[in-house]
Amino acid sequence: MSYDDLFTGRHRETSTFPIVQRSGIRIFRPIAQLSLGTFQGIGRRVLFLRELWRALQEPRTYLPHVIPQMRAIGVDSVPLAVMVAAFIGGVIAVQVRYQLFPGVPLSVVGLSVRQMVVLETGPLLTGLVLAGRVGARMTAEIGTMRVTEQVDALETLAYDPVAYLIIPRIIAGIFMLPVLVIFADIVGVVAGLFASLSVTDVQLSAFMEGLRLGFDPFQVEYSLIKATMFGAAITALCSYEGYVTTAGAEGVGRSTAKAVVVSSMAVLVLDAITALFLAPYLQS
Repeated sequence: MSYDDLFTGRHRETSTFPIVQRSGIRIFRPIAQLSLGTFQGIGRRVLFLRELWRALQEPRTYLPHVIPQMRAIGVDSVPLAVMVAAFIGGVIAVQVRYQLFPGVPLSVVGLSVRQMVVLETGPLLTGLVLAGRVGARMTAEIGTMRVTEQVDALETLAYDPVAYLIIPRIIAGIFMLPVLVIFADIVGVVAGLFASLSVTDVQLSAFMEGLRLGFDPFQVEYSLIKATMFGAAITALCSYEGYVTTAGAEGVGRSTAKAVVVSSMAVLVLDAITALFLAPYLQS
């Protein structure tokens, strides 16, 4: 097999090799193809990051489009993010109350709601919801423009498609996801309070005592750090999948599904990495 055959995907059929070699080829060829595909994907994304850096040098192209994208990504997502946070906060409060052992102070309910919503469920679930709602829409929009040659038309008109289409979405995601998380955290805690007062025997004074117990401003900063990382990852990954879409309408659907999966996995991985490095600083 030549060098060109190795990196362009062309190879001899397994049946053309001697019989004694075919078993090994059947085992190792898929492994080699998977490894090559993985490294090629990493290389393409690194080159895409270079294109993003270059496009940042053209503010006159992307700045006029940042505000509309902030509305599409952030403002239009507020109802969904708030609704998810409200249900999660209420469920956490009820579950914690009825899992407490006798003798445990009821202020633990307020403490648990604050910690679970602000540190974990608020940013994480908002990121996953945005990966499905905003990520799919973003990928489909850019992918459709790619397969209908609108991206090529932008290049013909001397517009940088990366600066025109992708940079505004990334900037909007970086700024608006923390705003959504702030709303989600507030609504989640308030929903936990109302659920505790209306469904359980937790009193307002006990809930507020737990809410203030061991509070550190870095807990809010931790939530916003995660939200900023999630916003950048979701918009960059979904924009990339749309930008490299091929094969018409079928390719748009395939890219959209892949973008949602990849961005959701990126949110989960970033959540774990953030907890690994920053969780020790959360102790008040």
